[in-house]
Amino acid sequence: MNALILRRPFLQQRIRSLTSSLITTRTMRIQSIPMWVGSSNNYAYLVVDDKTKDAVIIDPAHPSEVAPVLKEAIEDGTINLTAIVNTHHHWDHAGGNTEILNELGKPLDIIGGKDCQKVTKTPAHGETFNIGSIAVKALHTPCHTQDSICWFMQDGDEKAVFTGDTLFHGGCGKFFEGTGEEMHKALNVTLASLPDDTRVFPGHEYTKSNVKFALSVSHNDAIQDLDAFADENKETQGRFTIGDEKRHNVFMMPQDPGIQKVTGETEPVAIMTKLRELKNNFK
Repeated sequence: MNALILRRPFLQQRIRSLTSSLITTRTMRIQSIPMWVGSSNNYAYLVVDDKTKDAVIIDPAHPSEVAPVLKEAIEDGTINLTAIVNTHHHWDHAGGNTEILNELGKPLDIIGGKDCQKVTKTPAHGETFNIGSIAVKALHTPCHTQDSICWFMQDGDEKAVFTGDTLFHGGCGKFFEGTGEEMHKALNVTLASLPDDTRVFPGHEYTKSNVKFALSVSHNDAIQDLDAFADENKETQGRFTIGDEKRHNVFMMPQDPGIQKVTGETEPVAIMTKLRELKNNFK
């Protein structure tokens, strides 16, 4: 274990807490399915309510890697797959919907933004539905795409948010279809309003590159802890919370004097816009 981690008992305590949560949860079960490892490093997520076995698959964009997992779970009776859920319409998130339906040979709802492949339902912002006993809320976060939706899920004390390409550990998505104002609202209003202990499950494994940029902007302890963790762990999904992101994600720290100095801005939207510009040009 890296000496930097050993010097920071807070980080070790948080890791133990999250690891314990991942192991002991028996109601909302989340299985990560890595896709295109070594290139785009995407994640699909199978979310299961163990009480009812009802389940959804989030962003199963690469069917050859996802369908076998789903088929095995369906055939052995451990899940009742009810829907495909998408975070946005990009091909590496929603592009596998049709093939997944064909592979499984069963009708499924496709829940996502209006431009997602084969979409059948687009919940309004704040609209809720259930996966068994898991409560799901749609959080519209337009910017990366205009149909981006983050999915907040809760079962008792367990809370998770699936953020697609809107929020990453230590970073955020490019503003392909939106503005700094929209991303500021998405991160620092919509997602920041979630409980701090909400675990974050992003659409890609980008933590190493994100923290490299973050260290060019700030060297606070939380960012250094994230750097150490990413050095020791190839997969970081679900290991950090909304509260953590407020401490180590420079895109969620517009009040930080050091970030204001680096960007030359004090207004939050201007800071967001400048940070994205700097990240886009970062080598």
